Amino acid sequence: MKPVWILLLLVSSSACLDKLNMCMNGKHQKETPGKEGELYNQCTPWRDNACCTANTSQGAHDDNSYLYNFNWNHCGTMSDACKKHFIQDTCFYECSPHLGPWIQEAFEDWRKERIIDVPLCKEDCERWYDDCKNDFTCKQNWHKGWNWSSGINKCPDGAQCQKWTAIFPTAQSMCELIWSHSYKYTTLSNSSGRCMQLWFTPPNPNRKVAEYYLNHAQPATATMTPAFLMTLIGFLFFVLQ
Repeated sequence: MKPVWILLLLVSSSACLDKLNMCMNGKHQKETPGKEGELYNQCTPWRDNACCTANTSQGAHDDNSYLYNFNWNHCGTMSDACKKHFIQDTCFYECSPHLGPWIQEAFEDWRKERIIDVPLCKEDCERWYDDCKNDFTCKQNWHKGWNWSSGINKCPDGAQCQKWTAIFPTAQSMCELIWSHSYKYTTLSNSSGRCMQLWFTPPNPNRKVAEYYLNHAQPATATMTPAFLMTLIGFLFFVLQ
């Protein structure tokens, strides 16, 4: 049985390495990360190793983009100061190759995987909130519940536009609720090496953060995918013959 345990260790190690450099199975991400020298504007920090294409990075900056037809201006024109954070959030989501520990299956028709509870650095969440606090919105959860009858999202019947701080009383409520717990608010600073940064200057610091969570604090969401399990079973079956 000794070869089986060796194989299990090797495959397990390979799986951890994959989670440090992988693309989620979403709507626009590439199958595998790699160099993308032509990434646009705020997405350029990922150009050395990205899960997004140049076209996707351009779409991340467009209003009512072809990416998701999402209307940032559903309660009047969103301020530029606020919008830049949503652009950065989109770049992070589409381009990041180091989200493996927080990827899990998504039960949605437009994507097969999503992220859950990615630990955001305090500075990123607080600045996002501060730059949006004078804007307006009508919903806490922007993932669902919109009126899409016109082809773009509009406030649902009965939902009134309110000041940002009325919908999101704190930075934590915004970061955790706006994308249905894709992010987790932390009190960790961007120098801690224990939280993910939306804003950074290359090289990408988030690989070391993902590595830490895989090795020391692996979240429950970092489980083996069905495809990986099938591969593992196939290896074991071959060895035991």
